[in-house]
Amino acid sequence: MNELRHLVDPLDLSFEETLRLLDLADSIANDRTAFAHKCEGKILATLFYEPSTRTRLSFESAMMRLGGKVLGFASAQNSSASKGESVADTVRMVSCYSDIIAMRHNKEGAPRVAAQYARVPVINAGDGGHQHPTQTLSDLLTIRREKGRLNNLTIGLCGDLKFGRTVHSLIKSLVRWEGIRFVFISPEELHVPSYVIDEVVKPSGCEYKEVRTMDEVLPELDVLYMTRVQRERFFNEEDYIRLKDSFILDAEKMKLAPKDLIVLHPLPRINEIAVEVDDDPRAKYFVQAQNSVYVRMALILMLLNIEPGLFEEETVC
Repeated sequence: MNELRHLVDPLDLSFEETLRLLDLADSIANDRTAFAHKCEGKILATLFYEPSTRTRLSFESAMMRLGGKVLGFASAQNSSASKGESVADTVRMVSCYSDIIAMRHNKEGAPRVAAQYARVPVINAGDGGHQHPTQTLSDLLTIRREKGRLNNLTIGLCGDLKFGRTVHSLIKSLVRWEGIRFVFISPEELHVPSYVIDEVVKPSGCEYKEVRTMDEVLPELDVLYMTRVQRERFFNEEDYIRLKDSFILDAEKMKLAPKDLIVLHPLPRINEIAVEVDDDPRAKYFVQAQNSVYVRMALILMLLNIEPGLFEEETVC
């Protein structure tokens, strides 16, 4: 299949394509050396208009582990964007130098614009508070490897649910599985946007509830997905101080959780997960970070069509 494909939104991959990508990522995790030369002669361009450590290095690690090479920039100040060059012109140029592009941008929709002008596949590595599809694929792989399934799960999402792009992407993807139940845990100021509830959760038929403290729901969760409650999102310091400890996971709170709970976090964490939780076998956020490399390796192979048969063939009428 020669059609140019991009990953801007989690739903750019069909349900079946998502499963095939996760299967390929599983294969890579189980035998990384078998894929060590798959991308020899290929170049990944990382266009990161805002700072990133984990995502950028994960993409670079993924390409190098496949035998490919990497070029790019780590901030807008280090690119021609500082001179006023448009995203469209940048990706037209970079398409001449690379085989695939990973882009992070502070403006929602910028990777979609890039995909319209690029002559190589574009991967959205995070756009503002909008989407983060490769983080979502890493989350899905981790849940499936740790729980053995992606259906019939109660997922608690905790912290900044209003601006968190990782949360929005994960909800959008998980509703495609049967038996998913969401528990949204956040302060009122950072609750899930109404459009996510009205346009994604309700139409899917998934059960959900919103709560304001973690303790009351921990015993019923299969997965707890933590994010940071950010001081800058509050209108006044008093509200932040009053609420912040309700959204910190520590060893005492973990006593309330099931023995088979898994705790995830897209990282970086600040203080929302106490360091003492790292030694709990239910803490899987560093495993999640490792899985992100396998997922991005699989995605690069998929979009470059190096592993054929992963995309659905178009039906010819």
